[in-house]
Amino acid sequence: MVLLATSTSTRAATRSMVTAYGASDDSVWFPYLTKQLAAAGHRVTVPRLPDTAAPRLEPWHKTYGEAVLAAGPAESTVLVGPSIGAVDVLRFLEQHGPATHGVFAGVLLVAASTHDVGYDELAEFFEGGFDWERIRRSARNFRVLQAMDDPVNQPGPAQHVRLFVHGLRATAFVTPTGAHFGATPDDHVEVPEAVRFVTELLGA
Repeated sequence: MVLLATSTSTRAATRSMVTAYGASDDSVWFPYLTKQLAAAGHRVTVPRLPDTAAPRLEPWHKTYGEAVLAAGPAESTVLVGPSIGAVDVLRFLEQHGPATHGVFAGVLLVAASTHDVGYDELAEFFEGGFDWERIRRSARNFRVLQAMDDPVNQPGPAQHVRLFVHGLRATAFVTPTGAHFGATPDDHVEVPEAVRFVTELLGA
């Protein structure tokens, strides 16, 4: 699932979010973020990724890429990727052509993994590692939000954070609690840090 929000002000501001494994546009903190962005004057669109209960890299990549490029100028766009959606964002940025399609305003990765964490059905998303330099060229700034008690990224959530900071020159914010920022798709939570980081990225 991808969420796109466009500002109604003279300075366009677009945001894109990919959903997590098994989630939809009304899962976990997505409605909260959507509401907060809309209150700030941003239009929100949610293209639907295929089969979120059994994600496949190529269909997700294709659908996501088409939605992002159709949403508006890259320079007024922040991409928000939670969980496995963050990996889809990174794969998209690896193949994005900034010289042709522009440089994105920023990227926020939430509860994201830098390598396979034991889910066989998601292994293809991580194959071959990441081309950090190509990804870095596709966006101006990167933010990472991670909880130390995240059960998905155990036993070392901090290791994933360090790799993102090193590879993307990202700014990281680590919380002691928060788990995976929503244990199940129906676990609706508020993540004000996500709103703050997206707002910061737009103004950077």
